[in-house]
Amino acid sequence: MAAGLAVTAAALLVTGAGPKEAGRVRGHPVADPVPERPARVGTVTAPVRIADGATVRLLRPGDRVDVIAAEDSASGGAARIVARGARVSEVPAADAAESGALVVLTVPRRTAARLAGAGATSRLAVTLW
Repeated sequence: MAAGLAVTAAALLVTGAGPKEAGRVRGHPVADPVPERPARVGTVTAPVRIADGATVRLLRPGDRVDVIAAEDSASGGAARIVARGARVSEVPAADAAESGALVVLTVPRRTAARLAGAGATSRLAVTLW
Protein backbone atom coordinates (compact mmCIF):
# COMPACT_ATOMS: atom_id res chain seq x y z
CA MET A 1 0.00 0.00 0.00
CA ALA A 2 2.77 2.45 0.96
CA ALA A 3 4.65 1.65 -2.24
CA GLY A 4 1.54 2.44 -4.30
CA LEU A 5 1.13 5.83 -2.61
CA ALA A 6 4.80 6.63 -3.18
CA VAL A 7 4.50 5.79 -6.89
CA THR A 8 1.37 7.96 -7.20
CA ALA A 9 3.05 10.88 -5.43
CA ALA A 10 6.11 10.59 -7.68
CA ALA A 11 3.90 10.52 -10.79
CA LEU A 12 2.10 13.67 -9.67
CA LEU A 13 5.40 15.47 -9.12
CA VAL A 14 6.76 14.45 -12.51
CA THR A 15 3.62 15.46 -14.43
CA GLY A 16 3.15 18.70 -12.54
CA ALA A 17 -0.39 17.75 -11.56
CA GLY A 18 -1.56 18.87 -8.17
CA PRO A 19 -2.82 21.96 -6.40
CA LYS A 20 -2.30 25.27 -8.17
CA GLU A 21 -0.61 26.62 -5.07
CA ALA A 22 2.04 23.90 -4.97
CA GLY A 23 4.72 26.38 -6.04
CA ARG A 24 3.99 28.68 -3.10
CA VAL A 25 6.21 28.36 -0.07
CA ARG A 26 4.21 26.66 2.63
CA GLY A 27 3.76 28.29 6.00
CA HIS A 28 3.65 31.86 4.64
CA PRO A 29 0.14 33.30 4.51
CA VAL A 30 -0.87 35.53 1.66
CA ALA A 31 -1.15 38.98 3.25
CA ASP A 32 -2.96 40.83 0.48
CA PRO A 33 -5.38 39.30 -2.00
CA VAL A 34 -4.66 39.92 -5.65
CA PRO A 35 -6.83 42.82 -6.86
CA GLU A 36 -9.52 41.99 -9.38
CA ARG A 37 -8.46 42.84 -12.91
CA PRO A 38 -10.70 43.78 -15.80
CA ALA A 39 -12.14 40.81 -17.67
CA ARG A 40 -9.95 41.28 -20.75
CA VAL A 41 -6.70 42.94 -21.62
CA GLY A 42 -7.38 46.40 -22.99
CA THR A 43 -10.46 47.03 -20.87
CA VAL A 44 -10.85 49.90 -18.45
CA THR A 45 -13.41 51.02 -15.91
CA ALA A 46 -15.20 54.19 -16.92
CA PRO A 47 -17.54 56.29 -14.76
CA VAL A 48 -20.55 57.34 -16.82
CA ARG A 49 -23.34 59.75 -15.82
CA ILE A 50 -26.72 58.45 -16.98
CA ALA A 51 -29.47 61.07 -17.36
CA ASP A 52 -32.20 59.03 -15.63
CA GLY A 53 -31.08 58.21 -12.09
CA ALA A 54 -34.04 55.87 -11.50
CA THR A 55 -32.81 53.63 -14.33
CA VAL A 56 -29.36 53.38 -12.76
CA ARG A 57 -30.87 52.24 -9.46
CA LEU A 58 -32.17 49.15 -11.30
CA LEU A 59 -28.63 48.09 -12.23
CA ARG A 60 -26.41 45.68 -10.29
CA PRO A 61 -22.70 44.83 -10.67
CA GLY A 62 -22.32 42.18 -13.36
CA ASP A 63 -25.28 43.38 -15.44
CA ARG A 64 -24.71 44.02 -19.15
CA VAL A 65 -26.01 47.22 -20.71
CA ASP A 66 -26.01 49.16 -23.96
CA VAL A 67 -25.35 52.88 -23.57
CA ILE A 68 -27.33 55.18 -25.86
CA ALA A 69 -26.47 58.83 -26.50
CA ALA A 70 -29.44 61.07 -27.31
CA GLU A 71 -28.69 64.51 -28.68
CA ASP A 72 -30.95 67.35 -27.59
CA SER A 73 -33.93 68.02 -29.81
CA ALA A 74 -32.48 71.35 -31.01
CA SER A 75 -29.85 69.44 -32.99
CA GLY A 76 -32.27 66.86 -34.36
CA GLY A 77 -32.67 64.54 -31.39
CA ALA A 78 -30.80 61.66 -33.02
CA ALA A 79 -29.91 58.68 -30.81
CA ARG A 80 -26.97 56.34 -31.28
CA ILE A 81 -25.48 53.41 -29.40
CA VAL A 82 -22.04 54.28 -28.04
CA ALA A 83 -21.38 51.08 -26.05
CA ARG A 84 -22.73 47.56 -26.52
CA GLY A 85 -22.68 44.91 -23.81
CA ALA A 86 -20.80 47.02 -21.27
CA ARG A 87 -20.42 45.27 -17.91
CA VAL A 88 -21.61 47.18 -14.84
CA SER A 89 -18.69 47.23 -12.38
CA GLU A 90 -20.16 49.44 -9.69
CA VAL A 91 -23.26 51.49 -8.92
CA PRO A 92 -22.13 54.26 -6.54
CA ALA A 93 -24.57 55.72 -4.04
CA ALA A 94 -26.83 58.38 -5.52
CA ASP A 95 -25.94 62.03 -4.94
CA ALA A 96 -29.10 64.12 -4.56
CA ALA A 97 -27.29 67.30 -5.61
CA GLU A 98 -26.39 65.93 -9.05
CA SER A 99 -28.75 65.32 -11.94
CA GLY A 100 -28.86 61.77 -13.23
CA ALA A 101 -26.77 59.05 -11.62
CA LEU A 102 -23.30 57.62 -11.93
CA VAL A 103 -22.53 54.06 -12.99
CA VAL A 104 -19.08 52.52 -13.48
CA LEU A 105 -18.73 50.33 -16.58
CA THR A 106 -15.99 47.97 -17.75
CA VAL A 107 -15.44 48.57 -21.45
CA PRO A 108 -12.66 48.48 -24.06
CA ARG A 109 -10.44 51.57 -23.98
CA ARG A 110 -11.82 52.89 -27.32
CA THR A 111 -15.38 52.56 -26.05
CA ALA A 112 -14.44 54.50 -22.90
CA ALA A 113 -13.24 57.36 -25.11
CA ARG A 114 -16.54 57.31 -27.04
CA LEU A 115 -18.49 57.32 -23.77
CA ALA A 116 -16.55 60.31 -22.47
CA GLY A 117 -17.16 62.24 -25.67
CA ALA A 118 -20.84 61.36 -25.81
CA GLY A 119 -21.31 62.23 -22.14
CA ALA A 120 -19.98 65.73 -22.80
CA THR A 121 -22.36 66.43 -25.69
CA SER A 122 -25.43 64.21 -25.19
CA ARG A 123 -27.77 62.77 -22.59
CA LEU A 124 -26.89 59.13 -21.92
CA ALA A 125 -29.34 56.30 -21.28
CA VAL A 126 -28.89 52.56 -20.71
CA THR A 127 -30.81 49.50 -21.81
CA LEU A 128 -30.42 46.36 -19.74
CA TRP A 129 -29.66 43.08 -21.51
